[in-house]
Amino acid sequence: MAKSKNENMGDFLAVHQDVVKRVLETQPEDEVLYELAEIFKVFGDSTRIRILYALIESELCVGDIAQILNLGQSAVSHQLKILKDAKLVKFRREGKVVIYALDDDHVRNILNMGMEHIEE
Repeated sequence: MAKSKNENMGDFLAVHQDVVKRVLETQPEDEVLYELAEIFKVFGDSTRIRILYALIESELCVGDIAQILNLGQSAVSHQLKILKDAKLVKFRREGKVVIYALDDDHVRNILNMGMEHIEE
């Protein structure tokens, strides 16, 4: 049986037991942290970041994105699938054309906050 987070406290010498206990009680479950790490992995590819930045400006089809990024449509489609699976982009159909957009303002905010951080 796995130990709870608080049961592991006895295994280490903690100088500030009250702080350690409080922090442990507020930590998300490991599964949630794993999902968060997976999202950041998706952000860890410069091609996907370039696609997301293009989508900040406008909804775009695969052909438009391919032209903007100077990439092949199959490469763009592959990256869009990853972004779609991570719920970072959404799509809609206009006849035979699929139009992509950022999934929501959270994606825009994450990109903007990351840019602010590196520009400091």
